[in-house]
Amino acid sequence: MSAAYKPVGWNRNKLLYDGFLLCGVIAYLLVYLELAPRLSLAVRLVDVPILRMRAFGSLAFLLLTVVLAIGPLARLDKRFLPLLYNRRHFGVMTAIVAATHAMFVLDWYFSFSATPRLTALFTSNTSFDRLVGFPFELFGVFALIILIVLAATSHDFWLSFLSPPVWKAMHMSVYAAYAALVLHVGLAALADTQSALKAVLVGASLTLLVVLHLLAGRKEHAIDASGSPVAPGTGWIDVGQMADLSEGRAIIGILPGGERVAVFRFKNRLSALSNLCSHQNGPIGEGKVVLGFVTCPWHGYQYRLEDGCSPPPFRERIRKYRVSLSGTRVLVDPVGVPLGTRIEPLDITEALLPASLSPATARTTP
Repeated sequence: MSAAYKPVGWNRNKLLYDGFLLCGVIAYLLVYLELAPRLSLAVRLVDVPILRMRAFGSLAFLLLTVVLAIGPLARLDKRFLPLLYNRRHFGVMTAIVAATHAMFVLDWYFSFSATPRLTALFTSNTSFDRLVGFPFELFGVFALIILIVLAATSHDFWLSFLSPPVWKAMHMSVYAAYAALVLHVGLAALADTQSALKAVLVGASLTLLVVLHLLAGRKEHAIDASGSPVAPGTGWIDVGQMADLSEGRAIIGILPGGERVAVFRFKNRLSALSNLCSHQNGPIGEGKVVLGFVTCPWHGYQYRLEDGCSPPPFRERIRKYRVSLSGTRVLVDPVGVPLGTRIEPLDITEALLPASLSPATARTTP
């Protein structure tokens, strides 16, 4: 989180993340440029400028594939959450690598063109009437434009300025960029009879992404479809057993409208908040309480347990819900309170006494 819109708010996690990412990029380029020619005669016969542009082009495709795989992988296995934490840095690096590839292409193929290089790029191949030889360059340009726009608007200033729904919708165009890259590389492979392996790898990466998204979608659909039963005679939803709540963690309930609610246990007290982070709709309930604040596992946004507000000077807020106990069952009022309303967490020790609060009295108790 950043109260002031600085270009990058560096911390240890970001430094390690970017350090590993940069080392990975450098290692890939060194292996491609130095080791591949020694292992393959076909690669060794390729001109160095072409080998260089292929190295950056293939790396851009690989990076974008990883960027799109991080989301479903994090939904399927929490061990991938550290990759999600600064995924936007991954996206910016992808745009830089892709732009470098485009620069090498223009410098090699169109440096001595009688027309401006960009004009030559768009007019040198107009074979729109056939598949083999189709101007695949256009798909590459389309993908590059999207990646540059997304990289330029990746900072939280733009998220705040455009509003989260608009920003999120705009950044979903990364899938259009990936589709364009698949066509760009696939059509280029058709034009090159020696690029069968390239076509296979592109197909494999596309298949992998589709499978990961389907698996993650099936898991999320199963959670939503299961729902949370309504406790008889109360109108409140039953989100689970007290025994399922670990210290500093949450259990997730499904409200009647399909929205999720997270009930956290901290210092033997219960608090219920919306499961959607106000930043990018991250799953609050999959995070944990850090220094007394609920912390989103995606980007570290924090909220107070009492009112769902971020600590000053931050202004983000998420909705609060009333929580109660019926025996050892955790109940949540499906009607949220106005944003910023303070509700004292429910003391488990007091609630489990014979005169414990019922849902009816809890609704009217501040």
